[in-house]
Amino acid sequence: MQTIFKTLLVGAILALGTNAALAADAAVGTWKLNVAKSTFSPGPAPKSQTRSYVESPQGLMLTLKTVAADGKESTSTLTAKDDGKPYPVTGNPDFDTVSVTRVDASTVHSTQMKAGKAVGTGVRTVSTDGKTLTFSSKRTDANGVKHDDVSVYDRQ
Repeated sequence: MQTIFKTLLVGAILALGTNAALAADAAVGTWKLNVAKSTFSPGPAPKSQTRSYVESPQGLMLTLKTVAADGKESTSTLTAKDDGKPYPVTGNPDFDTVSVTRVDASTVHSTQMKAGKAVGTGVRTVSTDGKTLTFSSKRTDANGVKHDDVSVYDRQ
């Protein structure tokens, strides 16, 4: 009886460990920009923005849909692993690759590059309760303007 109990206990521990290893990235899901809680320097803030994260065999796929202050709509996409290697970005005039490095279960650092040169950095953090995603970034856009933004998103 003890042998069966020990076997079941070890199996349960291994199953929990396996499930934890396969757990989704904390960012997986859809997030809407909370403009009131965000800061954009020099601005202006976008009218709206939605981040959608989906796990795939190639890495975490991000689709970023933005309606700019002037009403212009754009979509950027990226699929990256958190291994620090550069991955291509489509739809963004300011950078063409991003590398991502995981800090902990809820935080990643990223570096945005244009033609192989770093043009920005970012930190994405998901709150402990999983309801808020914050993306802090410092970058220089394609026109040479420096940005220091803190974008706060609510889980949908």
